[in-house]
Amino acid sequence: MIDIPELSLVALVGISGSGKSTFARTHFAPTQVLSSDFFRGLVADDENDQSASAEAFDALHYVAGKRLAAGRLTVVDATNLQPHGRAALIKLAREFDVLPVAIVLDVPESLAWERTQARPDRTFDRRVLTRMQRDLRRSLGQLAREGFRKVHVLRGPEEIAAAGIRYEKLFNDRRDEHGPFDIVGDVHGCRAELETLLGKLGWELVRDDAGRPVDAVHPTGRTAVFVGDLVDRGPDSPGVLRLVMGMVAAGHAICVPGNHEQKLARKLNGRNVQLTHGLPETLEQLAAEPEEFVQRVRTFIEGLVSHYVLDDGKLVVAHAGLKEAYQGRASGRVRSFALYGETTGETDEYGLPVRYPWAQEYRGSATVVYGHVPTPRPEWINNTICLDTGCVFGGALTALRWPERELVDTPAAKEYYAPVRPLLTAGAEPDRGLDIADVTGRKHLDYGYGRTTVPAENAAAALEVMGRFAVDPETLVWLPPTMAPCSSSTVEGFLEHPSSAFADLREAGVDRVVCEEKHMGSRAVVRISASGAGDAIWTRTGRPFFGPELDQPLLARVRTAIGPILAELETEWLLLDAELLPWSAKAGSLIRDHYAGVGAAGRTALPAVLDVLHRSAARGLDVAALRDRIELRSSEIDCYSAAYRSYVKPTEGLRGVTLAPFAVLAGAGVSFARKDHGWHLGIADRLVATDPDLFTPTRRMVVDLADPAAEAEATEWWLTLTGTGGEGMVVKPYSGLAAVDGRGRLVQPGVKCRGREYLRIIYGPEYTRPELLDQLRRRNLGRKRNLALREHGLGLAALDRLAEGAPAWRVHELVFAILAAESEPVDPRL
Repeated sequence: MIDIPELSLVALVGISGSGKSTFARTHFAPTQVLSSDFFRGLVADDENDQSASAEAFDALHYVAGKRLAAGRLTVVDATNLQPHGRAALIKLAREFDVLPVAIVLDVPESLAWERTQARPDRTFDRRVLTRMQRDLRRSLGQLAREGFRKVHVLRGPEEIAAAGIRYEKLFNDRRDEHGPFDIVGDVHGCRAELETLLGKLGWELVRDDAGRPVDAVHPTGRTAVFVGDLVDRGPDSPGVLRLVMGMVAAGHAICVPGNHEQKLARKLNGRNVQLTHGLPETLEQLAAEPEEFVQRVRTFIEGLVSHYVLDDGKLVVAHAGLKEAYQGRASGRVRSFALYGETTGETDEYGLPVRYPWAQEYRGSATVVYGHVPTPRPEWINNTICLDTGCVFGGALTALRWPERELVDTPAAKEYYAPVRPLLTAGAEPDRGLDIADVTGRKHLDYGYGRTTVPAENAAAALEVMGRFAVDPETLVWLPPTMAPCSSSTVEGFLEHPSSAFADLREAGVDRVVCEEKHMGSRAVVRISASGAGDAIWTRTGRPFFGPELDQPLLARVRTAIGPILAELETEWLLLDAELLPWSAKAGSLIRDHYAGVGAAGRTALPAVLDVLHRSAARGLDVAALRDRIELRSSEIDCYSAAYRSYVKPTEGLRGVTLAPFAVLAGAGVSFARKDHGWHLGIADRLVATDPDLFTPTRRMVVDLADPAAEAEATEWWLTLTGTGGEGMVVKPYSGLAAVDGRGRLVQPGVKCRGREYLRIIYGPEYTRPELLDQLRRRNLGRKRNLALREHGLGLAALDRLAEGAPAWRVHELVFAILAAESEPVDPRL
């Protein structure tokens, strides 16, 4: 059985006719194998054209690089008998931090020649094969020295036929371990503080006969993770090592090495190292320990793995952090970064290296937890966090509970070691904000509720809006998704009807819904806080609503009303989804230019036409059919004008403007998307009661979809609502914004069911004619529904990331994707 790492670059080595291609087909997927013959055929239309080898291998190495960058096993099927060819593969493996593996197929030259003669596409003579066999013999002793981490030699056809492939996980791959974890920052010999911190985290210490802690057990089965730098500077490095080594040996903890452990191991192995930065104190403390303990320490440190990938790849732990490209990889470069980070080559005023701020540019999906550089307090930066809070310098020892993301610390008993650089200035660089590269070009997003692709042209359109018109992108944490209408109705005279809306949601597995009055206004998202810091109100495309002269007074009134609710929910701010009324307050120019012009033209021209037709009929001309058509057209225009006029009301500044909130989306550190709509509307009702001049209530009715009488009652309510000028209603799963079906998939957050007269504004004055209704009933809703679900999932994911304290770019990329989706070609009338 041949053991190879799951992520590696495998070079098949053997003379022509040794069976490399057969071996590759037998043991690897076709997509994993890159054949030199195939690439010669690609570039020269002839797999045997040796003059094309340079170009073929250039293309092969390019494709291999793309596979390795994506973390995919890659097998190179070539003779690989020349040192320079193998050197190129070793270089490629190192470039992408994967392990190079050689599998040698060593068969007798006579057998290889027999196979070669049987192939009509092989025309070289046996001297070529003899030369290859000589090269193979030279290569066998060189492969390991050249850099191949594993070399497997299969001798003879029987051994080759009997061989099997077994995949090994890399030592750093612990994706199948889900914790929960307690991740502990740099201890630096502070044993007493470590014992106290473990106690706060619920661990129970196990002591030896001398009373020394040698293990710790958590009653709920949690696993401790130590980020390294257990030793140096502090008062009891041996005590820390004894406890941590015991926990690791018992399977209660895992540990990555720090640069201080690495230096200590070199010293214990007799290497010449500088006795600085607390190492003399550790050596002095170890001198009082038995030699057997010191040897255990050396063995323990040498067995530590540079970093770990945990919890399905969602968590990475490394002493100095780790860039996304290095996670789950294995090379000297990866180990060096994990131990020391990356420096700019400069030194600061204290003589310490200036470290490259990799966390500022981190865009990985995995959370990276690390230590190494002491900071006064832990701070999330782009989904990374440093837990070294300088305990040995008089700060604190800090742990992160995962997946809870809860920080727990204990203060240092005293300053054990004076820092070269004051701790208060040792923190991370301030967040440099968003990067345009995060949203430009074609992007593929996996956002937890699904996957989506943002085309480059849609991103460009969104960037135009974002760059020229939108509120501050760091403020723009959510955009309302588009909403699909219910299925077309078969009820006579109606394009949309409650019976279709109820049927749609019942089919999706929803058993209880809330029918909410659909306000005819302009969608408004409101971010409001007690202090007023960062408050804003924006449209569904992210634009400021009116401008600062009106937005600020409006926000001030909302702030006054919402104060008690902020206190009750124990949050500094809230994000509200609402509708601003009347429609004309924001859409006045649209109404005048698009709708009123059509109505005015019809009301002016059609009576004049009717007058002519009446006079023509009086003179005996047969114009009855034409007159009837014009009269119908005139009545339709009157209905059309009445439809849009019902949403036009006089406003002056904010006088006459009201806000109809219907969902409380999020607060500081929390998403309310999983609260039911009764809770959301209850908050809205309280705002209405507090300031009825500003807030408009949302009328609603809760319906059990298993109760036909309840559906009939809701239908009558809708008919009354729309018959008196209402736009219609939105039918939502009562359970909340994050409702799912029986297979755990998101369902539509709501389907709109618009009134018969309102739809004249959308489809035109004459749309109720039977022949036109029949055409409209064949409208295709699939694209609109898919878009609505995708935007809804992106919005939910943005709220989730906002609640978990994710960096601004991770929230913004989802909001940006919603805005980009608005450029997709979907019938705007739906």
